[in-house]
Amino acid sequence: MTEQYEGIVNPPIDTLLEKVDSKYALVLFAAKRARQINAYYSQLHEGLFEYVGPLVDTKLNEKPLSISLREIESDLLEATPMTEEQIAAEESGDFGAFDLPGSTDADFSDAGFSGEGFLTDTEVADATTDPGIATDGSPVAEEAISTDLDGTPTEGTDDEADHQS
Repeated sequence: MTEQYEGIVNPPIDTLLEKVDSKYALVLFAAKRARQINAYYSQLHEGLFEYVGPLVDTKLNEKPLSISLREIESDLLEATPMTEEQIAAEESGDFGAFDLPGSTDADFSDAGFSGEGFLTDTEVADATTDPGIATDGSPVAEEAISTDLDGTPTEGTDDEADHQS
């Protein structure tokens, strides 16, 4: 009897596409379930059981995406469109209202920042255009002597011309 090797895509994509509307929906569905499986494994050691673990028998070192695709193939999961209420509830849970301490009276308009203590219209020196400003105490590039790491002058410098004469 010959041994049949599993292909790259197991379960076959044709059987998976019968369960959902499109390849795009399949990818979204399987990826969401794979994230839930990852979260389940992460929370196991903490004793939290917010997510449901794999619904099929898993193999050693099997990836969560492969597990989720096998769950879809064996009809353990079903993709159903979300209702408007579910979408609104999920969005409000993701981006719920929050307040920062002391931020209720803050004025973030231009008029709010024009008072005393904020940036004023003073001129700031620019180190890129003013050669006299060196921020780290090193000599300006034009004044620096070009030498190799061992201290000898590099080719094409004035020091080399002095050594040859």
